[in-house]
Amino acid sequence: MKELELHRFYRGKIEVMVKCAVRSLDDFAIWYTPGVAQPCLKIAEDEDQAYELTNKWNNVAVITDGSRVLGLGNIGALASLPVMEGKALLFKYLGGVDAFPLPIAEQDADRFVEIVKAITPAFGGINLEDIATPKCFYILERLREELDIPVWHDDQQGTATITLAGLINALKLVGKKIGNVKIAVVGVGAANVATIRLLEKFGADPKKMVVVDSKGILGLHREDLKSNPYKWEICQKTNAEGKIGGIAEALEGADVVIAASRPGPGVIRKEWIAKMNDDAIVFALANPTPEIMPDEAKEAGARIVGTGRSDFPNQINNSLVFPAVFRGVLTVRAKTITDEMTIEAAKTIARFAEERGLSEERIVPTMEEGDVFPEVATAVALKAIEQGVARVRMGEEEIREEVGRIIGSAREKLKRLMELGLIPQPNV
Repeated sequence: MKELELHRFYRGKIEVMVKCAVRSLDDFAIWYTPGVAQPCLKIAEDEDQAYELTNKWNNVAVITDGSRVLGLGNIGALASLPVMEGKALLFKYLGGVDAFPLPIAEQDADRFVEIVKAITPAFGGINLEDIATPKCFYILERLREELDIPVWHDDQQGTATITLAGLINALKLVGKKIGNVKIAVVGVGAANVATIRLLEKFGADPKKMVVVDSKGILGLHREDLKSNPYKWEICQKTNAEGKIGGIAEALEGADVVIAASRPGPGVIRKEWIAKMNDDAIVFALANPTPEIMPDEAKEAGARIVGTGRSDFPNQINNSLVFPAVFRGVLTVRAKTITDEMTIEAAKTIARFAEERGLSEERIVPTMEEGDVFPEVATAVALKAIEQGVARVRMGEEEIREEVGRIIGSAREKLKRLMELGLIPQPNV
């Protein structure tokens, strides 16, 4: 297979490169012993000096336990490494972030948290990836509370952010307000739990949401979920109509359906879409095959359809989010990533697409529109400063120039290395 051949050809997707000048071997007396003692002592006196004297300011750890890797399940830490390397590649190319793949061979949540905490001195941020529910919620909550650097779970926050961005523009096109629409949510994994929370923060009415897991609609009748704090909270605040049943009943009379459940086709049926309200919005985000194919959803009456795939219009892709969010928070050395910062990212992505022309087949930017990343990074950084979670204060133009320079430099270096043949071109 082409994928295996290319991975074997490069034997990995990232490497460590020297960034300081080495004019002669005498320079090692500066970069290593004895000269390195001076920055060490400075950091011992003032820990914030690590951001000035080392690469901590731009380092992110991409961390997983391998318990829920893509659609592959619990394949373990080692087998997850190609995915984590791919994430690191996207971080660098799209955000100019130095990301390190760090799968951890530990699936106990508390021990996992302690390991992550122990390695943080080298990093300015933590990106959690591919961790099974419900422990991913617990791990994120603990690390956000106990660390003073940004912690982000992309399966939760990244997916929720791009979903909100797409919904903002989809609702503009159909002329509906987020506080008024009825939203069906199919699947109660990491992505949709975070999406429900973010939509509510943005103004969606949880009472108008109907949420479905593998056993049916959530609500106060689902006493089997009382032992699951995350699902029981959803039971308490959604489904004011008291609906029971499954996906079909949840979609009836809905304006929007957001599905992030299991691969289709056939998870959502045409006849169920047909019972949604006029100008229905359908986000079928399962990979590799959406819960319902876009042409079927359209035939059933959906006006706007988004999926997680690049070969269909309206790809709801969190790769538009995490490189820019981290670029923004690292640039101002933020201590955390708040919901308000993620909402600002979603609004900026939506505005970027709107300024370049919305249509039913274009509600979010594509990955090729590289200008979106500096815009989102700048907006997130400014929100961090506004909320008082940034260690440094910068003006908007200063931030914009800095993030543009860093992202541009990363792409230019890759381009030059390829031109010089230092990154060889495969024949595949």
